[in-house]
Formats: sequence, C-alpha cells, structure tokens
Amino acid sequence: MIKSLAMSFLPHSYASMALSIFFFLLLILFSVSSGNAQSYIGVNYGLLADNLPPPSDTAKLLQSTSIQKVRLYGADPTIIKSLAGTGVEIVIGVANGDLPSLASDVNVASQWIDVNVLPFYPASKIILINVGNEILLSNDLNLVNQLLPAMQNVHKALEAVSLGGKIKVSTVHAMTVLGQSEPPSAGLFAPSYQAGLKGILQFLSDTGSSFVINPYPFFAYLSDPRPETLSFCLFQPNPGRVDSNTGIKYMNMFDAQVDAVHSALKSMGFEKVEVVVAETGWPTSGDINEVGPSVENAKAYNGNLIAHLRSMVGTPLMPGKSVDTYTFALFDENLKPGPSFERSFGLFKPDLSMAYDIGLTKTTSSQASQSPPLGKETTSTGWCVPKEDATEEQLQASLDWVCGQGIDCRPIMPGGACFEPNNIASHAAYAMNLNFQKSPENPTDCDFSQTARITSDNPSYNNCVYPRAGEVGEVGDGSIKGVMNKYVTSDKAMDQNCSECSSFLSLPIFIISFSFFFHFHSLRIM
Repeated sequence: MIKSLAMSFLPHSYASMALSIFFFLLLILFSVSSGNAQSYIGVNYGLLADNLPPPSDTAKLLQSTSIQKVRLYGADPTIIKSLAGTGVEIVIGVANGDLPSLASDVNVASQWIDVNVLPFYPASKIILINVGNEILLSNDLNLVNQLLPAMQNVHKALEAVSLGGKIKVSTVHAMTVLGQSEPPSAGLFAPSYQAGLKGILQFLSDTGSSFVINPYPFFAYLSDPRPETLSFCLFQPNPGRVDSNTGIKYMNMFDAQVDAVHSALKSMGFEKVEVVVAETGWPTSGDINEVGPSVENAKAYNGNLIAHLRSMVGTPLMPGKSVDTYTFALFDENLKPGPSFERSFGLFKPDLSMAYDIGLTKTTSSQASQSPPLGKETTSTGWCVPKEDATEEQLQASLDWVCGQGIDCRPIMPGGACFEPNNIASHAAYAMNLNFQKSPENPTDCDFSQTARITSDNPSYNNCVYPRAGEVGEVGDGSIKGVMNKYVTSDKAMDQNCSECSSFLSLPIFIISFSFFFHFHSLRIM
C-alpha cells in the first residue's frame, strides 16, 4: 500500500525508471538462484595412478559436466592452473606431514600461501584449504595437538593478504570421529575426541567455515551386508528406519549419517556450523570376498545421490537445501594401497569416457529434463502400477522412496488432481509410475522389490493423468523444491520435517511484481 501510494506521486518518467530498476533487480535475483542450482555437486580428484589424462583434458571434461567443485588432496600447481577461468571451485589440501612446520611458525604458513594460492587466485577459484586429512584418527598425539595451531596459522596467513573471508580453512574427518550415530538425532562425537574438537569447532564457527566429513554408506553396508541394508544404502525402495527420538523415518543411509554429524555438532553447541561432505562413493569392483562393489551398485548409489542432491529436499534435520557433496572419485587410482575396491571408485575412465552414466554430463542432464516436441507422440511401454497382492507397508516404502528422489509428487498432495482417493495404494501407484516413466525402456524400474507391474491399460481417471515418458516433472528442473506428503514421514515427525520451498517463494514475488506493474499501468491510463 505504501509502495503504491508513493508511486502515485512520481512523475511518469521516474516511475518508469523505478519500475525498470525493480525488474532488473528481480532478474538478477533469479539469475543468481539459477546459476547456483548445482553448486553443491563436487568430485574428488585423486592422483594415485600412473594412467591419468593430462590436467588440461580433465579441465575440459569437468566443463562438460554439472560438476561445480573439485577437491584436491594436495595443491598440484598444474591442476590448479588448468582450472583457471573454468568457474570450477577448488578445494586444496595441506599434507599431514606439513602440519608441524605450519603449526610452529605463521611465516611458514605465509610461505605456503605464497606458493600454493597467490600465483593462481582469483583466476583459479580456490574456496577452501583443508589442513590435514583425518588427523584425529592418527596415533600420533603430537600431530593431533598441532592440527588447530596449523589451521589458525593458515587462516592468519590468508588474512594477511586479505583473503581471510574469501578462502576458508578446515580439516577433514572420518565418520569414526562419532562415538554414536544411531539414531541420527542422538549423534555424538567420541569422548576421546571431544576435547580436541572443541577448539576446532570454535575456530570453524568464528571463521564461518564448515565441518568437513567423509560419510560412506558403502562401509556401513560392509559391516551389515543384508539385502535391506543395501537398499537403504543405495537410496532404493526400503521400509526405512525410524528415529526413535523424533519419529522421523529415514529412507537412506546418507541422510542418516549426515544428520548424525549435525546432531553431534549440536550437542557441542555448534549447530550453526555447516556440514560439508568431503568424500562419499561406491566402488565398481573388488575381490571375490568383498561384498557390495559392482558397477550396478556404484551407478545406483552415485546416481541416486546426485538425484537426491538435485531435489534440494535436504536431510530431515537440515531440510530445504543440499549439503555440498564431493563424490569419490573422478578416476580410478590404480596405485592406491589397501583392499582391491579402493582402486575402483572412478566415475570416469582415463580416456575420459564415463565408467557409467549418472546424468552428470550437461548433454544427458539437459536431455533428461526436456519434454518431447508438441504434437509428437512419446513412445512408452506402458504404465507402472502396484501388483494386487502388494501390502500397504511395501507400497508405503515405495512411496517414501520415490517422493524423496526429487520426483514431482504435488499431484498426490492435498488439493492435487490425484490426491483422491486418499489412500496409500492410489498415491503409491501414481508415484511408482512417475519413477518408471523416467526410463520406461528399463523394465527393472518398475520392479519395486517385485511389488509392481507394467500395464498397457491407462490408469488415469477423472482429472488425474498418469504421465508417460518425457512428461515427468522433477525437482531438478524447477518444478518443486521440497516434497511434503502425509505418508512420507510419521505424524510425530511432520512438524519437524517441514522445509521451505524456494519455488513457492517465487510465487509471492511474482504476485508483488504483477501488482506493482498493474498499479503503475493503471496510473498511466488515469
């Protein structure tokens, strides 16, 4: 009202200028939002191999993907330089062996910055320096005690060259830093680490940096190799696991692990410190006695992880946003020590071809979100519907899983065209078909643990239309950024699991903009 009144006293020329500025700022707002749409997807770039492609070729590969961040374990100058001008954000690392000298003298830290940062920044977008890797797990107590002083000196060196607010400093931790991770809401750091972590967490809080962690559902499966554990780890349909404290049902191990870390931070009084996932992945091969590694499982884990991140659903305790996540790894590392599977995490081969396709290349990701040309019939093998003997528990698990993957489940929400009949079977049928139509040429996508089948009979009814291939909306293409369904979480958890949906936020902005324009247009007519 005040805005409209003020506009009525402006000359038309000024009003026109004000209107132009308003819409220009609005355009910038949406440009920034869309430009950062996948800034949370990163990858680890390991160098323990003798068959890696040249860094310049790798830089071109990265530019052909939706990968926006790269984590290096060191500070290889050739790689850092090759990424200059690409827009790819870079995380570099301080070797564990360098901690003693960095901790003892800030001048050594300044020299490190002079050599590894200043020659490349800002053309190469260095955003974070990890001081050491999994230091707290070291048996070297002296090294553990030098971690915080080394981090502090690196930060001081950055501040001395006016980069303290632009390049953050942290360190990487293994999941074993937690003494308790189940249920996720009760996550706690191991007592033996709490004293050392207190100072580190205070440093992260004071400098606006993040707590960097390595969650691996793969290792959780190795310790509990049951079929239901595998489905839970791979983001596949499963019964879920209920947090007894909150009533929240977790549908995948990744969310459970990340939320356990968040809870541990909260227990130490540092709830506002952001969590960053430095490593997570799944191997494609291993020894005969190593359960879990396979191309199929690796594709399922990493593909579903990327879809989950793109959904912007977040985790139950950190809803409405995606945690910055660096998948492991860009290439296989054939010289890496340890079990056989340690050498088989690569997303790409040395010849730059994909080890398997998880939709990271810009071509495949854009094609996946494109609708077919108007007037052209889509080819589909039919529709996916539940089998008659599927139980409500099985259908509930499938419903929870699909709507947690970024699929547009709005039609089965209250007020949606497919909300009635309001029962699990009807809602699950719609959701199952949505998931299947993403790749209808693959019948296994209509399996759902043998509870679904493909039919040639169109199950659409009244105004509820079951889409076919090419007509499926996803969170990743902007249809919705948050899924709320009465069956996704338990009643106890609903109030705690409500996320803000930025796509809905754009609606009031549009209304305000339209009202602004309409009022101004009326003034001109008057």
